[in-house]
Amino acid sequence: MDNEQVRAFCQALPHFAESEAWGHHLCFWVGDRDIGGRMFAVIDIEGTGDGVLSFHCGPERFHELCEIEGVISAPYSARNFWVLVQRWNALRPRQIEEELRLAHELIYAKLPKRTKTILAMPEKERKQLIHDKRDRARKKLLAAQRATKKS
Repeated sequence: MDNEQVRAFCQALPHFAESEAWGHHLCFWVGDRDIGGRMFAVIDIEGTGDGVLSFHCGPERFHELCEIEGVISAPYSARNFWVLVQRWNALRPRQIEEELRLAHELIYAKLPKRTKTILAMPEKERKQLIHDKRDRARKKLLAAQRATKKS
């Protein structure tokens, strides 16, 4: 398994969104973060960190997964039951897919009702809503920058 295979698998999950963060990480979301979506997995694009894949696993699976050689508690996220896979061969490809599917389901279950309602909208309406929210945020930021310059 590798970054592209994980990405292709995750793209097939419902309500999938992705973003880049921290310079060289690709974050996978259940729903766009602009509408209240939440992250369920992260891959290290460049492979320069401590591991190749992090994901949410829930309290039931956390300790079981951490007993596997090459899987450790994720730095900064362990208290939220995230694990870090240090190398691709620590888990079998089918096992990685199953864990990612489970992570997606766990995060979806925790989403607020409002976010789930937006995700249930037809795709065209949902995309327009996301675009409108981003546009309002951009306008608010520009107004704040102008106000700072005037003072």
